[in-house]
Amino acid sequence: MSSNSRDNDRARGETVRLVDKLAGSDNFKHLFKDGMALVEETAAYLDGPGREESKTLSRAGSLAYAAESMRLTTRLMQMASWLLLQRAVNEGEMSNQQARMEKSKVKFDLLSSATEGPGWEDIPDRLRDLIRRSGRMQNRLRHLDENLYGEVPKEPKTEENPVAAQLNLINKAFTPKP
Repeated sequence: MSSNSRDNDRARGETVRLVDKLAGSDNFKHLFKDGMALVEETAAYLDGPGREESKTLSRAGSLAYAAESMRLTTRLMQMASWLLLQRAVNEGEMSNQQARMEKSKVKFDLLSSATEGPGWEDIPDRLRDLIRRSGRMQNRLRHLDENLYGEVPKEPKTEENPVAAQLNLINKAFTPKP
């Protein structure tokens, strides 16, 4: 940003939101590049070595691999959508208001990984690494999204055991009230 631009903003009494400048900066370009590279790396892994590795897994590992690869793919597609929307705003192809309407379709709060569930330890190291890296990238994007759009995204939902939930309801219904 030039000195003149900053002086003009101050002279008009306008507050300069640093996050808006960040979103259009080289830092965002690096974030975009990193995010899209992660999408490509994951696709190449799942279509190649991951497919072969999944054939050797135990039943629990195979189920965990299928569930986690689906979650990972969905998470990365949501992140790629957000990055593409923000890039469109930065390049003047879309207004902030249009992006805000479109970004409501992007859900960062879906499909968190069950990193301690059955079969997690059986999942190949490379897939676990991709899952962890996608989680870190997702957190970065959620933080930027919160700062850009002033909304607090929901925390990822943890998977609740549906049987335990039903047992808790039954227990409450039949527990004598004091």
